[in-house]
Amino acid sequence: MAAKKAAPSAASAKAAASKRDAVTLAKIEKLAQAALKTVKAGDNPALELPVRALSNVSFNAKKRIIELGGKTQTREFFNTSMARKFMQTFLVADKCRELVLADKTVTIRQMYYLSKHTVAGSNENTFEDQGESDPIIEDLEVGIDALREELHLYANKRGLVAGPLVVNDTGDEIDLARMGRGGWGIPSICESDVLKFVRNKAKFVLLVEKVAVWQRLNEDGFWQKNECILMTSEGQAARGVRRILQRFATELNLPVYVLVDNDPWGLYIYSVLKQGSINLAYESMRMAVPNVRFLGMSSFDYKKFNLTAAVEIKLNDDDIKRAQQMKAYPWFHDKKWQREIDELLHNKFKMEVDGFLTKSVTFIAEEYIPKKLRDRDYLQ
Repeated sequence: MAAKKAAPSAASAKAAASKRDAVTLAKIEKLAQAALKTVKAGDNPALELPVRALSNVSFNAKKRIIELGGKTQTREFFNTSMARKFMQTFLVADKCRELVLADKTVTIRQMYYLSKHTVAGSNENTFEDQGESDPIIEDLEVGIDALREELHLYANKRGLVAGPLVVNDTGDEIDLARMGRGGWGIPSICESDVLKFVRNKAKFVLLVEKVAVWQRLNEDGFWQKNECILMTSEGQAARGVRRILQRFATELNLPVYVLVDNDPWGLYIYSVLKQGSINLAYESMRMAVPNVRFLGMSSFDYKKFNLTAAVEIKLNDDDIKRAQQMKAYPWFHDKKWQREIDELLHNKFKMEVDGFLTKSVTFIAEEYIPKKLRDRDYLQ
């Protein structure tokens, strides 16, 4: 299962982490020193942050990823509309500095509580809810060019893996082929200095949207029979899932296939894996997998696999609107993608991968995916 790696590996990981922490501390302190210098000069302290919005992102057709543009916004202290966010940014930065110095890591939810208090002599809270603190964390990341993980923050881990791969996670050697029915939980932090690939015998990666589908395939022994890494993102992929998926593609040179529900939201999950997201455009270079292949579930699978009305779920207004929006995305301008989305709208219904169980319990593992792979029936 999990055997302790020799001490040098753990020591090496600790040394790398210490070096990274020193760089992060220097960035936080530089931010504070700049503000202090402005205050001492009697001027209005301000932060200049990149704009994280649709107006400041673009699709790089050559790299095939979404990138953050050069537009910035100023966050001033002596401005009633900006002062709150200005102080929140420095408050979160200070708490992150404390975490780095103490060598402690917390979730973004816990950071909300660490930062929340009532300002002395007032009824004003530093944060009213996590909806305020999460964007501040992202602002800090992009503002000082430090990843969330480098600030000693992480989101709740989400995603599972099973397959013929051995990893070393901060000194612990873990065989992902011996994880039983539960699989290995993908950590929030998947950087190469803490998570190393030791041995790999997989020929490709299959990522499925839903954990129920992952469990079905795991129980059917799909990854053993097909010598692959079987993953689930459990819905929209968290950072850890996206990061490790990119590492599988770039470091292990493994083809990556994605299986999601046949609806606009499944397509969006795929598109985020492929070229990144608008909200995290500043991290696309380390998260996007431009060559990821859309295995399905395709709008054309209804006829190809003789499915029945039992799998049909009527498209609602939100589905239709979302599908039309996705048609306009530059990364879906290819004729094959336009045809795929048009067929979804023409069908007037969506489908879930689980619908293949109307054929048989093992249909997904034994017939659907193998045929798709044999026929190279996928989109990119």
